[in-house]
Amino acid sequence: MDDGRTYELLRLRTRDGDETTVYVVRHPVARTRVTVACFTPPERLDHWCVATGHEEAMVAGFFLRDPHRPLGEVRIGGAPVPHEPVAAPWQTARACVHVDGAVRLAPREELGAEPPGDLVQAGPLLVRDGMVCIDDSDREGFSSGAGQFDSDITVGRYPRCALGVADGELLAVCCDGRRSGVDAGLELGELARLMLSLGAREAINLDGGGSATLVHRGHLLNRPYSNHDQPAPESRPVVTALLFQRDSRA
Repeated sequence: MDDGRTYELLRLRTRDGDETTVYVVRHPVARTRVTVACFTPPERLDHWCVATGHEEAMVAGFFLRDPHRPLGEVRIGGAPVPHEPVAAPWQTARACVHVDGAVRLAPREELGAEPPGDLVQAGPLLVRDGMVCIDDSDREGFSSGAGQFDSDITVGRYPRCALGVADGELLAVCCDGRRSGVDAGLELGELARLMLSLGAREAINLDGGGSATLVHRGHLLNRPYSNHDQPAPESRPVVTALLFQRDSRA
Protein backbone atom coordinates (compact mmCIF):
# COMPACT_ATOMS: atom_id res chain seq x y z
CA MET A 1 0.00 0.00 0.00
CA ASP A 2 1.29 3.46 -0.89
CA ASP A 3 1.66 5.35 2.39
CA GLY A 4 3.01 8.54 0.82
CA ARG A 5 6.54 8.24 2.18
CA THR A 6 9.26 9.17 -0.30
CA TYR A 7 13.04 8.89 -0.19
CA GLU A 8 15.69 11.04 -1.86
CA LEU A 9 19.45 10.49 -2.06
CA LEU A 10 21.50 13.64 -2.78
CA ARG A 11 25.10 14.71 -3.23
CA LEU A 12 25.58 18.20 -1.82
CA ARG A 13 28.55 20.46 -2.46
CA THR A 14 29.73 22.47 0.55
CA ARG A 15 30.82 26.09 0.39
CA ASP A 16 34.46 24.90 0.41
CA GLY A 17 33.93 22.71 -2.64
CA ASP A 18 33.82 19.34 -0.88
CA GLU A 19 30.82 17.03 -1.16
CA THR A 20 28.72 14.97 1.19
CA THR A 21 25.89 12.46 0.90
CA VAL A 22 22.44 13.48 2.13
CA TYR A 23 19.44 11.24 2.82
CA VAL A 24 15.90 12.68 2.89
CA VAL A 25 12.72 10.88 3.91
CA ARG A 26 9.46 12.78 3.45
CA HIS A 27 6.58 11.70 5.69
CA PRO A 28 3.07 13.00 4.91
CA VAL A 29 1.76 14.82 7.98
CA ALA A 30 -1.81 13.61 7.47
CA ARG A 31 -0.76 9.94 7.54
CA THR A 32 2.04 10.01 10.11
CA ARG A 33 2.05 9.73 13.89
CA VAL A 34 5.30 10.78 15.58
CA THR A 35 6.37 9.53 19.01
CA VAL A 36 9.49 9.82 21.17
CA ALA A 37 11.21 6.63 22.37
CA CYS A 38 13.69 6.49 25.25
CA PHE A 39 15.99 3.49 25.63
CA THR A 40 17.34 2.13 28.92
CA PRO A 41 19.89 0.74 28.26
CA PRO A 42 20.84 2.50 24.99
CA GLU A 43 20.01 0.75 21.73
CA ARG A 44 21.52 0.69 18.25
CA LEU A 45 18.48 2.18 16.56
CA ASP A 46 18.71 0.24 13.31
CA HIS A 47 18.96 -3.06 15.18
CA TRP A 48 16.11 -2.09 17.52
CA CYS A 49 13.90 -1.21 14.54
CA VAL A 50 14.45 -4.65 13.00
CA ALA A 51 13.76 -6.40 16.32
CA THR A 52 10.56 -4.45 17.03
CA GLY A 53 9.19 -3.98 13.52
CA HIS A 54 9.49 -0.18 13.44
CA GLU A 55 10.26 0.79 9.85
CA GLU A 56 10.81 4.55 10.22
CA ALA A 57 12.95 6.23 12.87
CA MET A 58 15.81 8.63 13.51
CA VAL A 59 18.01 9.63 16.41
CA ALA A 60 16.55 12.42 18.54
CA GLY A 61 18.24 14.19 21.46
CA PHE A 62 21.74 14.25 22.91
CA PHE A 63 22.86 12.03 25.77
CA LEU A 64 25.55 11.48 28.37
CA ARG A 65 27.58 8.29 28.12
CA ASP A 66 28.47 7.69 31.76
CA PRO A 67 25.91 6.89 32.94
CA HIS A 68 23.75 6.85 29.81
CA ARG A 69 20.88 9.29 30.17
CA PRO A 70 19.29 12.01 28.03
CA LEU A 71 21.01 15.39 27.98
CA GLY A 72 18.04 17.74 28.04
CA GLU A 73 14.39 17.26 28.89
CA VAL A 74 12.40 14.27 27.64
CA ARG A 75 8.67 13.64 28.16
CA ILE A 76 6.65 10.67 26.98
CA GLY A 77 2.88 10.85 27.24
CA GLY A 78 3.26 14.04 29.26
CA ALA A 79 5.38 12.33 31.94
CA PRO A 80 8.99 13.46 32.49
CA VAL A 81 11.80 10.98 31.92
CA PRO A 82 14.92 11.09 34.18
CA HIS A 83 17.53 13.20 32.40
CA GLU A 84 20.53 15.45 32.81
CA PRO A 85 19.25 19.05 32.68
CA VAL A 86 20.73 21.48 30.18
CA ALA A 87 23.21 23.71 32.00
CA ALA A 88 21.93 27.02 33.35
CA PRO A 89 20.90 29.47 32.06
CA TRP A 90 20.13 27.68 28.78
CA GLN A 91 17.38 25.24 29.84
CA THR A 92 14.52 27.42 28.64
CA ALA A 93 16.24 28.59 25.45
CA ARG A 94 17.26 25.14 24.17
CA ALA A 95 14.95 24.00 21.36
CA CYS A 96 12.65 20.98 21.49
CA VAL A 97 10.60 18.67 19.34
CA HIS A 98 7.12 18.65 20.88
CA VAL A 99 4.45 16.23 19.65
CA ASP A 100 0.87 16.56 20.82
CA GLY A 101 -1.02 15.57 17.70
CA ALA A 102 0.89 18.15 15.64
CA VAL A 103 4.69 18.41 15.61
CA ARG A 104 6.06 21.69 16.91
CA LEU A 105 9.69 22.85 16.95
CA ALA A 106 10.30 25.62 19.48
CA PRO A 107 12.42 26.83 22.41
CA ARG A 108 11.46 25.11 25.66
CA GLU A 109 10.18 28.38 27.15
CA GLU A 110 7.39 28.52 24.54
CA LEU A 111 5.93 25.10 25.37
CA GLY A 112 4.52 25.59 28.87
CA ALA A 113 5.55 24.18 32.24
CA GLU A 114 3.90 20.76 31.81
CA PRO A 115 3.43 20.13 28.08
CA PRO A 116 1.22 17.16 27.17
CA GLY A 117 2.30 14.53 24.68
CA ASP A 118 5.93 13.74 23.85
CA LEU A 119 8.91 16.10 24.01
CA VAL A 120 12.65 15.82 23.46
CA GLN A 121 15.15 18.65 23.82
CA ALA A 122 17.80 18.93 21.09
CA GLY A 123 18.70 21.96 18.96
CA PRO A 124 19.69 24.40 17.87
CA LEU A 125 16.79 25.58 15.73
CA LEU A 126 17.88 25.79 12.10
CA VAL A 127 14.84 27.33 10.38
CA ARG A 128 12.00 29.34 11.92
CA ASP A 129 9.05 30.99 10.18
CA GLY A 130 10.56 30.08 6.82
CA MET A 131 13.93 31.74 7.51
CA VAL A 132 17.36 30.38 8.45
CA CYS A 133 17.95 31.30 12.10
CA ILE A 134 21.52 30.02 12.60
CA ASP A 135 23.91 32.88 13.39
CA ASP A 136 26.78 33.72 15.76
CA SER A 137 24.60 34.78 18.71
CA ASP A 138 24.74 31.42 20.59
CA ARG A 139 21.14 32.01 21.63
CA GLU A 140 20.73 28.40 22.79
CA GLY A 141 24.07 28.20 24.62
CA PHE A 142 25.76 25.45 22.63
CA SER A 143 29.09 27.28 22.63
CA SER A 144 28.81 28.58 26.19
CA GLY A 145 27.59 25.19 27.40
CA ALA A 146 29.96 23.08 25.29
CA GLY A 147 31.30 21.43 28.44
CA GLN A 148 28.28 19.12 28.41
CA PHE A 149 29.33 17.82 24.98
CA ASP A 150 32.55 16.39 23.57
CA SER A 151 33.06 19.75 21.83
CA ASP A 152 31.17 22.76 20.50
CA ILE A 153 28.78 21.04 18.08
CA THR A 154 28.09 24.32 16.28
CA VAL A 155 31.67 24.49 14.92
CA GLY A 156 32.88 22.36 12.01
CA ARG A 157 31.47 19.80 9.59
CA TYR A 158 30.08 16.54 10.90
CA PRO A 159 27.55 13.85 10.15
CA ARG A 160 24.28 15.49 11.21
CA CYS A 161 20.55 14.81 11.50
CA ALA A 162 17.64 17.24 11.35
CA LEU A 163 13.86 17.24 11.46
CA GLY A 164 11.88 19.69 9.36
CA VAL A 165 8.22 20.69 9.21
CA ALA A 166 7.09 21.62 5.70
CA ASP A 167 3.69 22.17 4.11
CA GLY A 168 2.01 18.81 4.57
CA GLU A 169 5.28 16.96 5.21
CA LEU A 170 7.77 16.05 7.89
CA LEU A 171 11.36 15.92 6.65
CA ALA A 172 13.75 13.41 8.24
CA VAL A 173 17.23 14.34 7.00
CA CYS A 174 20.70 12.93 7.64
CA CYS A 175 24.12 13.54 6.10
CA ASP A 176 27.32 11.49 6.13
CA GLY A 177 30.74 12.79 7.11
CA ARG A 178 34.22 11.99 8.44
CA ARG A 179 35.31 10.27 5.20
CA SER A 180 38.28 11.94 3.51
CA GLY A 181 37.59 12.80 -0.11
CA VAL A 182 34.13 11.17 0.04
CA ASP A 183 31.86 12.79 2.64
CA ALA A 184 32.86 16.03 4.32
CA GLY A 185 29.80 16.44 6.52
CA LEU A 186 27.93 19.73 6.92
CA GLU A 187 28.23 22.84 9.01
CA LEU A 188 25.07 23.86 10.87
CA GLY A 189 24.55 26.81 8.51
CA GLU A 190 24.82 24.49 5.51
CA LEU A 191 22.34 22.10 7.12
CA ALA A 192 19.93 24.97 7.79
CA ARG A 193 20.08 26.16 4.19
CA LEU A 194 19.59 22.59 2.98
CA MET A 195 16.46 22.22 5.14
CA LEU A 196 15.08 25.47 3.79
CA SER A 197 15.74 24.35 0.20
CA LEU A 198 13.87 21.10 0.88
CA GLY A 199 10.79 23.09 1.86
CA ALA A 200 11.07 23.28 5.65
CA ARG A 201 9.28 26.18 7.33
CA GLU A 202 10.67 25.01 10.67
CA ALA A 203 13.71 22.79 11.29
CA ILE A 204 15.77 21.61 14.24
CA ASN A 205 19.19 19.99 14.57
CA LEU A 206 19.21 16.59 16.28
CA ASP A 207 22.06 14.46 17.60
CA GLY A 208 24.76 13.72 15.04
CA GLY A 209 28.36 12.62 14.73
CA GLY A 210 28.68 8.92 15.42
CA SER A 211 25.09 8.91 16.70
CA ALA A 212 23.63 10.05 13.37
CA THR A 213 21.06 7.38 12.48
CA LEU A 214 18.21 7.42 9.94
CA VAL A 215 16.11 4.28 9.33
CA HIS A 216 13.71 4.02 6.38
CA ARG A 217 11.56 0.98 5.58
CA GLY A 218 13.54 -0.96 8.16
CA HIS A 219 16.97 -0.19 6.69
CA LEU A 220 19.77 2.06 7.92
CA LEU A 221 20.20 4.71 5.22
CA ASN A 222 23.27 6.61 6.36
CA ARG A 223 26.83 5.45 7.09
CA PRO A 224 27.62 6.40 10.71
CA TYR A 225 31.29 7.10 11.46
CA SER A 226 32.29 7.81 15.06
CA ASN A 227 35.91 8.45 14.05
CA HIS A 228 37.44 9.97 10.95
CA ASP A 229 38.12 7.34 8.26
CA GLN A 230 37.40 4.39 10.55
CA PRO A 231 37.53 1.02 8.71
CA ALA A 232 33.74 0.65 8.37
CA PRO A 233 30.59 2.48 9.42
CA GLU A 234 28.70 1.20 12.43
CA SER A 235 25.69 2.62 14.25
CA ARG A 236 26.16 3.72 17.85
CA PRO A 237 23.73 2.93 20.71
CA VAL A 238 21.54 5.96 21.35
CA VAL A 239 19.20 6.99 24.16
CA THR A 240 16.29 8.72 22.40
CA ALA A 241 14.68 8.45 18.97
CA LEU A 242 11.81 9.80 16.92
CA LEU A 243 9.49 7.13 15.54
CA PHE A 244 7.35 7.75 12.46
CA GLN A 245 4.35 5.43 12.22
CA ARG A 246 1.39 5.26 9.89
CA ASP A 247 -1.54 6.96 11.58
CA SER A 248 -4.39 4.45 11.68
CA ARG A 249 -6.87 7.34 11.68
CA ALA A 250 -5.64 8.55 8.28
